[in-house]
Amino acid sequence: MSSNTSVWAVVPAAGIGSRMQADIPKQYLSIADKTILQLTLERLSQHPRIKGIVVALADDDRWWSQLELDLDCELLTARGGENRSDSVSNALKVLRLHTETESQYPLVLVHDAARPCLRLEDIDHMLVKLSDHETGGILGVPVTDTVKRVDDMGSIQQTINREGLWRAATPQMFPLLKLQHALSYCVANNILVTDEASAIEAIGEHPQMIEGHSDNIKITLPQDLALAALFLRQQEEKNQ
Repeated sequence: MSSNTSVWAVVPAAGIGSRMQADIPKQYLSIADKTILQLTLERLSQHPRIKGIVVALADDDRWWSQLELDLDCELLTARGGENRSDSVSNALKVLRLHTETESQYPLVLVHDAARPCLRLEDIDHMLVKLSDHETGGILGVPVTDTVKRVDDMGSIQQTINREGLWRAATPQMFPLLKLQHALSYCVANNILVTDEASAIEAIGEHPQMIEGHSDNIKITLPQDLALAALFLRQQEEKNQ
């Protein structure tokens, strides 16, 4: 990946986050005086290599238009799909239409809407590590807990060797055309994927795993809100 290639972020934000048990989609819940989605987009826009962001939104989203965004980059929207892969695919189509020539197609950095604590230094780390890696890669953290496999009744059946196991996170960064091809391949072959790296793996390629910070949490459960607020305060204090 050339260090001169532009970078665009894609943020799928069409989900509702049912495990949050809230009356509104979790990306519109607030931490302090901003929504999770605002915090995520503003954090991404602060990185100097990110030229723009494409946000995939649900058709019935009535909260997006109320956001007051202060971004340092271009902003486009795309139609959200039935699942994450559909939303990302739609965002890539919008991005291709926005790009004049194939030679200008950017690297695409897909990031969860509910990960507002991403550190800019982790994006820096990705860009450096992937500068000579043609496939692309993702942020993650090594598994440190003991991992158990259980049956439907909750009985432990096996202890999994955690050596070489990582928890996948985002951002996940790949060349636009490569990611678009991988997602299309998975649709055509009825392959269910839960992240972009899985789609790249399905076409026989091996993304690079890059270690990120453990505070880059995905807000999923109600108790995660307080934890994310704590991490954001700590990051702000560190940068003062």
